[in-house]
Amino acid sequence: MFERSPNAYVVLDRDLVIVWMNDAYLQVTGRTRPEIIGRPMFEAFPSDPKSESFRQLLSSFDRVLNSGEADEIAHIRYDIEQPDGTMAERYWSATHTPFKGKTGAVTHILQHTVDISELHELRGMREQMRVFERAQLVETRNRDLSEETRKLRNLLENTPGFTAVLSGSELRFAMANAAYRRLTGNRPLVGLTIEEALPEVIDQGFVAILEEVCRTGEPYFGRQEQLFLQMQPGAQPEQVYLEFVYQPILDNERQVTGVFIQGHDVTEEVEAAERQNLLIHELNHRVKNTLAIVQGLAQQSFGLDESNRANRDAFAARLAALSVAHNLLTSCNWESAEVRSLIGGSLDAALGSTAERCVLEGPELVLRPQQAVALAMIVHELATNALKYGALSVPEGRVTIQWSAENEDGTVSIALDWSEAGGPPVAPPQGKGFGSRLIHSGLGGRKGAVSLDYNRGGLHCSIKGEI
Repeated sequence: MFERSPNAYVVLDRDLVIVWMNDAYLQVTGRTRPEIIGRPMFEAFPSDPKSESFRQLLSSFDRVLNSGEADEIAHIRYDIEQPDGTMAERYWSATHTPFKGKTGAVTHILQHTVDISELHELRGMREQMRVFERAQLVETRNRDLSEETRKLRNLLENTPGFTAVLSGSELRFAMANAAYRRLTGNRPLVGLTIEEALPEVIDQGFVAILEEVCRTGEPYFGRQEQLFLQMQPGAQPEQVYLEFVYQPILDNERQVTGVFIQGHDVTEEVEAAERQNLLIHELNHRVKNTLAIVQGLAQQSFGLDESNRANRDAFAARLAALSVAHNLLTSCNWESAEVRSLIGGSLDAALGSTAERCVLEGPELVLRPQQAVALAMIVHELATNALKYGALSVPEGRVTIQWSAENEDGTVSIALDWSEAGGPPVAPPQGKGFGSRLIHSGLGGRKGAVSLDYNRGGLHCSIKGEI
């Protein structure tokens, strides 16, 4: 049955000596019967006793002899010596079946051997294909990553703000975009330290700030920082103003490996603001001169007659209130005025130390210039009347001024209440003078409104106007 089988078989005795083999075995091993018959397996087919092949095959034989059960080796490399003395790499699959005698002891081992070298090569080729496919996938990912990196570099290169990357403990320039290079006079930067690339900034404190960012890992935000940079080779450093951030670059262990710089050149904005401030202060100076001239003309017009003194003093006080509002707006560049500061300044101008008997309650609100001037004049008139006829005309009188913001249909407005208490009874005036008309004119605007209630307990004035 085994003799003519196409499968390769060999029989070994208990000493692992070859006692029989079929023709298929001789063909697959490239041996003749006289070459191997009667020889131990490991002599007929030698292998290094320290090799994995020797250990794996001997262990299988031992298991069969000791257990009396069949054993299989699914995959084993066992090289075969060629006629020219070289070793051919071969891979096998083997089944070892015991033959037992009458006593049940194993007397022989039948080895069924299958040469799987071609299958191993195919599997190797398949693994190589998998490696190739993985390499192609990695290459594709790297190509995509390179493209994304190129796009990011292009984006940073052409962004209107300046950007740069400093890397390593020496803070060498790893990159700098076009805006950064223009800012620094198109000098060589990449690969250089700050001291090497921009020596003029060393004594200006920015290197110390960068070192602090690296030490703490906290970003630094520069607001209109003044800096002197050399814009042209050999030229004197020019003054610039920058807004920027030094952002630390962290690795997986949260250690600082560099600094990312991003910012904008705000020199033109800062210089424009300085020119505006200069013009505003010049305007304020001229307006004050004009007010002084108006006050002088008023004194000449009213004359020194005591009968005109009250009118002259009232007019001068109104000019003073206007000057207070003007000063406050000037300090804010004529953009807005804060309500509490505006009311407090008007009360101080009109009442002096008596202003301490006025209580101010309300949130922080700002008014446009026209509204600010109107409110300053109204508060002045109310304070003057309270001092002459109302609550502030007696020591126990008090004034409470409260305001709040109201939002109606998307329109924000201010609601202000002037309440007097502790003074003599008040009554509506017989006629309307300039002061009354000024108060009733309110803050202006379509939704502005003013109401005056002459309660016996004290005057109450309610004012509303759009902010």
